[in-house]
Amino acid sequence: MEMVLITALGVGGATIFGSLIGFLFKNLSHRFSDIILSFSAGVMLSAAVLGLVLPSLEYGGKYGLIITIFGIFAGALCLNLIDKLVPHLHKLMGADIEPHGNTNLSKVLLFVLAIGIHNLPEGIAAGVGFGSGNVSQALMIAGGIALQNIPEGMVIIAPMLAAGVTPKKTFICAMITGLVEVVGTLIGYFAVSLASAILPFALAFAGGTMLYVVSDEMIPETHAHGSERGATYALLVGFCLMLMIDVLLG
Repeated sequence: MEMVLITALGVGGATIFGSLIGFLFKNLSHRFSDIILSFSAGVMLSAAVLGLVLPSLEYGGKYGLIITIFGIFAGALCLNLIDKLVPHLHKLMGADIEPHGNTNLSKVLLFVLAIGIHNLPEGIAAGVGFGSGNVSQALMIAGGIALQNIPEGMVIIAPMLAAGVTPKKTFICAMITGLVEVVGTLIGYFAVSLASAILPFALAFAGGTMLYVVSDEMIPETHAHGSERGATYALLVGFCLMLMIDVLLG
């Protein structure tokens, strides 16, 4: 339980860490942030497949394939529904967010709310990973989500400051979005701990949410500013790095 709590704080704290970077470097180039986000996408993609989808097949037994496929689509459809209710990232703010633009305050606050809502299933995915009993894989999943949270925390800051929100309130908003992931991680962990029978579906569901985030949000964002080639190789590096870690840790 102690490891789960530390991981939950780490996953949520990554958003806060990213927001601090956002304060220090308000004018980071899109190319730099795209490379970071692409690397994170590769890590998340690898973690989703190796740490969630494949274990779901293993624990599902005779009906593992059916359960896993159903769980993946259920997770993706869940985030798709949330996306329709509260658009996220590039869909809400646009691909180009200028730090000194005339950003509407209500739109910025909706942007922050959207990140908070989307962070909940990501946190659940991190918690569910511990249900398999494989701590190294669970940490790999959580690490992938945490890496993704750093650039996400970075992009919150400049629009809010440009909209007239004070630095203190901006940081509090960023911190809240991170705490949502802490709550989600604990929910995911306790859910599979109390009902181990749902573990195969829960793993696939969490994998589906991560695959959706990578495909629908992260990759389009990294290809919106003319750095497609660098972003693609950064994704491959992230994917292969996690593949190496998974093989070496057994």
